[in-house]
Amino acid sequence: MTAETSQTLDRGLRVLKLLADTDHGLTVTELSNKLGVNRTVVYRLLATLEQHALVRRDVGGRARVGLGVLRLGRQVHPLVREAALPALRSLAEDIGATAHLTLVDGTEALAVAVVEPTWTDYHVAYRTGFRHPLDRGAAGRAILAARAATGSVEDPGYTLTHGELEAGASGAAAPLVGVTGVEGSVGVVMLADSVPERVGPRVVDAAKEVAEALR
Repeated sequence: MTAETSQTLDRGLRVLKLLADTDHGLTVTELSNKLGVNRTVVYRLLATLEQHALVRRDVGGRARVGLGVLRLGRQVHPLVREAALPALRSLAEDIGATAHLTLVDGTEALAVAVVEPTWTDYHVAYRTGFRHPLDRGAAGRAILAARAATGSVEDPGYTLTHGELEAGASGAAAPLVGVTGVEGSVGVVMLADSVPERVGPRVVDAAKEVAEALR
């Protein structure tokens, strides 16, 4: 800590990060151990965060991220979209297909940025705001593959699909890897019976570019 920073705010932000990294919540004792502070400090931090709906505690006393975080999160999409656009434009022009950035929103995949190629005679219309289940379409399946690979030394690579979201359309997508707090994928969708061989590796490269821009 330096003279210009707040120790209390730093601890509060660390609490939120710890809670965001777990699906089952944390107890006061667990937070105390992870933060290296006594339980009284943790109680005060949680009480303050609860007042702002950033944390909630269940009947068992475990603390979890609160719904107030969603209000803050709505402002994240424009920032993520802006960071991703250069890589998406390059991908769309290179492949000649509609490129997109998709993020997890609850149990669904949500397209937050879409770029169409400028030089093709036709391409798939894929709009920002389009939603679909995570287990349908290349974008969602790539995200699920990354989840399954968590903790593994294997690279999740890319995912290919055909006709799952739109008849006659094929998709390729690769997950964003190594971006704290962002779960998503970069992909393309095209009118084709199958995805050309070079598209998968190119999508992986684009996902890495976007991930780097977001770090």
